[in-house]
Amino acid sequence: MSGTGSGLRGRLTDGLYGLGWGAVKKLPEPAAAALFRTLADQVWKRRGKSVLRLESNLARVVPDADAAKLAELSRAGMRSYMRYWMESFRLPTWSPRRIKDSIDVSDAHRLTEGLDAGQGVILALPHLGNWDLAGAWVTTDLKVPFTTVAERLKPETLYDRFVAYRQGLGMEVLPHNGGAAFGTLARRLRAGGLVCLVADRDLSASGVEVDFFGDTARMPAGPALLAQQTGALLLPVTLWYDGTPVMRARVHPPVAVPESGDRAEKTSSMTQALADAFATGIAEHPEDWHMLQRLWISDLEPQGEAP
Repeated sequence: MSGTGSGLRGRLTDGLYGLGWGAVKKLPEPAAAALFRTLADQVWKRRGKSVLRLESNLARVVPDADAAKLAELSRAGMRSYMRYWMESFRLPTWSPRRIKDSIDVSDAHRLTEGLDAGQGVILALPHLGNWDLAGAWVTTDLKVPFTTVAERLKPETLYDRFVAYRQGLGMEVLPHNGGAAFGTLARRLRAGGLVCLVADRDLSASGVEVDFFGDTARMPAGPALLAQQTGALLLPVTLWYDGTPVMRARVHPPVAVPESGDRAEKTSSMTQALADAFATGIAEHPEDWHMLQRLWISDLEPQGEAP
């Protein structure tokens, strides 16, 4: 019965996402924005696992916040998260002009100069703001195609929806399946291409340990390893909303490959530098960090114990 229930939930989830992409983009924008704010507030009031996990994560980011402040932050966080979905459902209908007008990127020259030099560029982002909108800006305003990686979702039809959606925005999407994806990313970079990776949460359980807001978390080694192997420029990027229809973005200074140390030591140092850049953006705009899952090692279930 559990398998049947899981399959039913998967089909229901897939159907809801399909409805979102089909219907939400047809709503007048004020109505869509109001609908998703209402949804965010309803989810927040139910105090489910995702909201409680978000508050727990935010408590690390804002350690001096009391219960009332954390509740205020988590409510703003759910509104930000739902704004991400509202925009994502509508993005396929946005014109290049609308996309350009919806994002303001500081220090974009770091990206364009790296691409002009032909060395390949890796953009590494946390789950801040709307990374799909940032990607659409790259493909439509800069007119630069790029390659990214997507987590395998269940059911497969839902994963296919996300791949088709992102491909429609001009992205090449690879499944998150280890070595095969890494090899393709490396080839794109050696050819002078652009790779964009959301990189503040390790999906493989074999990531690099970093100090993140005073405790240990794991983040993917991929960005640092790719930079070492291909000579590509590694640029952290942070995104945030500021209460206007425009999302803000910042391209941080490049993370250099250390001159000394073995590969593991270099990877550890570079991943820590990414974590530090991410932490800067998250601390400044905690309500826009859409981390509704466990992240820190001390929050993960011990091996061998039931969840």
